[in-house]
Amino acid sequence: MIQMNDLDSDVPFLEQLKTQEPGPVTIINTFVYAEGSKDDVIAVWKKDSDVMKAAKGFISAQLYSAEEGARVLTNVAVWESAEDLLNAFLSPSFQALLPTYPDGTVSHPTLMRKVAVENICVA
Repeated sequence: MIQMNDLDSDVPFLEQLKTQEPGPVTIINTFVYAEGSKDDVIAVWKKDSDVMKAAKGFISAQLYSAEEGARVLTNVAVWESAEDLLNAFLSPSFQALLPTYPDGTVSHPTLMRKVAVENICVA
């Protein structure tokens, strides 16, 4: 089963999802998995991503893998709103998949928004 750890204990992930600020959000979720379980983690991630992809407000997702030897995967998914992501996250079909992650899998989800930095990037 997956263990979810907050990156910022002052504002836990589920609290972040309850923001009233409108507009698109990005979830950046870094997984650390047990040795030898990468393929199994990816298989479950695909299933939970299929659930999310069918949910209202889903825009896109991309999974990244750390270099060989590191046991790290990172999911970057964009949603139309935090409310849409919260509803998808709390859905019974998504919640039913969480216990199917391999033992020793730890995730570190956080909700992010684009930041505009002059002459560097737009929000």
